[in-house]
Amino acid sequence: MDVSGLAPIEQTALLTEYCRALDSRSATPILGDTVADSTVRQIDHDFAGLGASPSVVALVALRAKMLDERIRAHVAANSTAVVVDLGAGLSSAVWRVDPPETVDWFSVDLPAVMSVRESLVPAHPRARSVAASVLETDWAAGIPADKPAMVFADGLFAFLDQDAVVGILRRITEHFASGVIAFNDYGTVSKANQIVGRLATSSKSNSPHRQWNFPGFKDARTPEAWNPDLRLLEEASAMQRPEAALFPAGLRIASRLSRRVPSIARKARILQYRF
Repeated sequence: MDVSGLAPIEQTALLTEYCRALDSRSATPILGDTVADSTVRQIDHDFAGLGASPSVVALVALRAKMLDERIRAHVAANSTAVVVDLGAGLSSAVWRVDPPETVDWFSVDLPAVMSVRESLVPAHPRARSVAASVLETDWAAGIPADKPAMVFADGLFAFLDQDAVVGILRRITEHFASGVIAFNDYGTVSKANQIVGRLATSSKSNSPHRQWNFPGFKDARTPEAWNPDLRLLEEASAMQRPEAALFPAGLRIASRLSRRVPSIARKARILQYRF
């Protein structure tokens, strides 16, 4: 499938899916998402220009695995939950989690991305599509508000500015009566970090790394100041997981250092907030 018509911000969905596909092809995968591999093989695109280094592949796979675990735990504790995948892209998280029939799952992304998704990702009986920008105030209008919500974002916030992220968090707590918000985070990301990341991964103008906008934050409780309805539930670093043994050599060293250098641990963390 030709995806050249996608805008640069829409093409950011390709990087995470390509990383999950590459992980699935490994002899010792971290996530093992074979649906991602099948999806990528149907796409006509210069994936080599996306900057999917071995370290990026490992971290993308592990953060997806960590989010899956937290979604499963929420569904196990709330049999009538609603799960919302913000900036779903081409993710097959719904197939990996495979929620029971009592759970409603909604995949939210821009209309052009959702069109590609519906053409390539197998339909799941529990999943429904929401073709909308998460920057719109009414993107959640058709999603049940009275069920325990699990709203998660895998790779989305990095491509938004801080005001947009704050607005999304506020709209979630305004719409849903109760639940959990989970997302991956990179700690504080300076302009220098962004420039180095772009140079190290890809020089192409459509590289997803050129779409990076979010400056991040150091203290995991910062979103509580943005939205008083949020309470930090968990801060967990991918750098300190057992799967770090499967990381490429340089990332394994960083993983060991992360136990003594908190800033390294923050570069690959999953955050959860209850509301």
